[in-house]
This record gives sequence, C-alpha cells and structure tokens, in this order.
Amino acid sequence: MKLSILMPVYNEEDYIAEALKQTLAVDYPCEMELLVVDDGSRDATADILARTDDPRLRVITHPRNQGKGAAVRTGVHHAEGEYMVMQDADLEYDPQDLPKLLNPVLDGRATVVYGNRVFGAHTAYSFWYVMGNKAITTAANVFFNSYLGDLETCFKLMPVPLFRSLDIRSNGFGIEAEITAKLLRRKIKPYEVPISYRARSREEGKKITWRDGVEALWILGRERVRRPRADTPLR
Repeated sequence: MKLSILMPVYNEEDYIAEALKQTLAVDYPCEMELLVVDDGSRDATADILARTDDPRLRVITHPRNQGKGAAVRTGVHHAEGEYMVMQDADLEYDPQDLPKLLNPVLDGRATVVYGNRVFGAHTAYSFWYVMGNKAITTAANVFFNSYLGDLETCFKLMPVPLFRSLDIRSNGFGIEAEITAKLLRRKIKPYEVPISYRARSREEGKKITWRDGVEALWILGRERVRRPRADTPLR
C-alpha cells in the first residue's frame, strides 16, 4: 500500500521546514509520498519548499489563496497512493501519530480512520474552541445517529477513490464537516484512534475562527436533508 500525505500550506514560513522534516522522518509501515500544496503563500514558504530535496516530496502551487478545501482537492487530484491523509503544516498534529491511523487499515479492522484529539489545559486553544468542536461533533452525531469523538480532526485517513467519490465542494475549513457528513450519509462510520494535539495561538498563526464553526453546522444540516444519490456507496 502507498500512502499519500496531503499538506496544504499558506504563509507558514515559521513552521514549514520543521513540518516537512518531521513528516518525512516518520517510520511508516508502507510506502509514502508527501504532496505539499502551496496555497498562494506570500511569505518565504515557497523558497523553503524549493530548498527541500527529498524524492518523496512533491510541491504543487496555487497562484492565489483558495482555502484548505481547495488545496486538499488539488492534492488528491495528484495523489498516486491508494490511501490518503491530511497533515497540517503548523505541527499542531504530531506526524509520529500517522502510523497509528494506518494500523487498523493494515490489519483489516477499518477502511476509514480518524485521529481523535485529546484536549487538555496545555493543548487546547481556548475553552470556546473546545466547546465549539464538541458542539459540531454532537450535531453530526444527532443528525446521522452516530457516535464520533472528533469531527473536526485534520487526521482523516481513507482510500483515495473514496475521497474522490465524495465530490467535496468546500473550499475552506468546511471540508472537515463535509467529508464527515458525506461519509455518515453512506453509513460509513470512521474508526477512531487517540492522537496528541497542541493548538497554537493567534499570534502563532492560528487561522480558524467562529465563522468556520457556523459554516460547519450549516454544512452538516445541508447534507442531512439532501436527497440521497442513486449511486452505490463505495466502502
């Protein structure tokens, strides 16, 4: 199996070099490629990417910023692996946790795996950030009669053909809610494994806001009432 790791990047000159180093240094249990989509960065991100020499790394550039969802779609379009997972460039998520997501797939227990973040006083961005995440996850559980622990997690691992079949349209952070809603509509319930997490502050470059939470709730409601497609679910 080959894993395609998709890393959307926008103005991450302070973190991208270390993010690349740590992601490429992981001892993966399978072949991997790292697809970095530079989403119109205007700082030194592009220069840092150009200096990184590793045969497993490919860089795709958007001429202007389009959002995380658009960057992920571009990455998936170019992916050569059978499976894919997203990895943020800011190191809020530890790349060393990625093999944990692969294990349930490799031993036949799961097809879709989510990393469930453990929030603590030293890891959470704020009380309202954690409560907002829990509210969005609870809404998805109510709408689709499921029991997920962390809908908004970046660590979502699944087959590349499955992701492509979901026809994701969100350009921004709404991609997280849209992916989950469309999986749950197909009765595909992700297998969850615990992962570590360290939120960064606004000063450090955190980009998500309360507006993204409102958008996520709207997307969940939209997908809940949308009429089912006639195609056969791809598991």
